[in-house]
Amino acid sequence: MVGAGWKNFARGGAVSVATVIVMTVTLAIIGSLIFLSALLTFTLDSIRDKVGVSVYFVTTASPNEIFALKDKIMQLPQVAEVAYTSREQALEDFRTRHANDQLTLQALDELGENPLDASLEIKAKDPAQYESIVSTLSTTPALSVSGSSIIDRINYEQNKDAINRLSKAITAVREIGLAVVIIFALASILIAFATIRLAIYTAKEEIGVMRLVGASNAYIRGPFIVAGVVTGALAALVVIIGMFPLMWYAGHKTASWLGGFNFFSYYTENFVFIFMVLFVSGIFLGGAASILAIRRYLKV
Repeated sequence: MVGAGWKNFARGGAVSVATVIVMTVTLAIIGSLIFLSALLTFTLDSIRDKVGVSVYFVTTASPNEIFALKDKIMQLPQVAEVAYTSREQALEDFRTRHANDQLTLQALDELGENPLDASLEIKAKDPAQYESIVSTLSTTPALSVSGSSIIDRINYEQNKDAINRLSKAITAVREIGLAVVIIFALASILIAFATIRLAIYTAKEEIGVMRLVGASNAYIRGPFIVAGVVTGALAALVVIIGMFPLMWYAGHKTASWLGGFNFFSYYTENFVFIFMVLFVSGIFLGGAASILAIRRYLKV
C-alpha cells in the first residue's frame, strides 16, 4: 500500500507538484499564525509587566515589618512577583530620574531628610486579579508593633483604568486570535481538499477498474491516503527549511522595533515545537483531505 501510494504520487507529475505547492502555502499560513501568536503573546506580556500595584509604607515602618508583609503577599495564589524598594533606593532612583532637573534636586537637598517611602511592587499573574489582591490588603492590614497600620497608601485607584483596559485587551486579543486560527485552519483544509480532489480525479478511471475487479474500499483508499500524507510531509519540510533564511532576515531587521522580539531566536528556540506542528498538520491535512475527496467525489 505504501509503495502504491509513492507510485501514485510520482505518477501524478505536475498535479503532484501543484498539490505540494498549494499545501506548502497552506502550511506557511499555519506557520505564520504560530509566529503571529508568539509576537502577540510577547507584546501583551511586555505591556503586562509594565502594569502593577505599588504599596507605599509609612516612614516609621521597619524593614522586618515590610518583609513580613511581603512574605504574606507572595503566598497569595494571584501574585506572580513582589519587589521591595527601600527608602534609600527610592531616593537614589528619584535622583537618577531627575538628574537634569537641578531645581527639584535642590529642593530635595533643602529638606535635609529622605521624604520618600519604602514600597512593594506587586505583579499579578493576571491583570484582572489586582482588585482581589488590593481587597485582601485592605481587609487584613499590616500592623506595626504599636498596632497602627504600616501601609501609607496603595496606588491601585490611579492605575485601575489602565489595568482594566489591559485586561479587556488581553481577553479580546485571545478571542480574536482563536477565531483567526480557526478561520485559517478551515481555509487550509478546504484548499488542501480541493487540490487533492483534483489529483484523485485524474485517477478516476483507474479506480473504476479496481472496483470492477473486486478491490475493497480500503485497498482503493490506501494509496491515495499515502500519497496525501507524502504530499503533506514534503510541503512541511519545504516550509520548515524555507523558514530558516526568512526568519533569520526578519529577526535581524525587525527585532529593534518589535520591542526585542526576534523571529529567528524564537524559530531556533522552538524548532522542535514548530517542526512537530507543521509536520503533523501536513500529514493530517494531506491524509484527511484525501479521505474526504475520495469519499465525497468518487463515491468509493
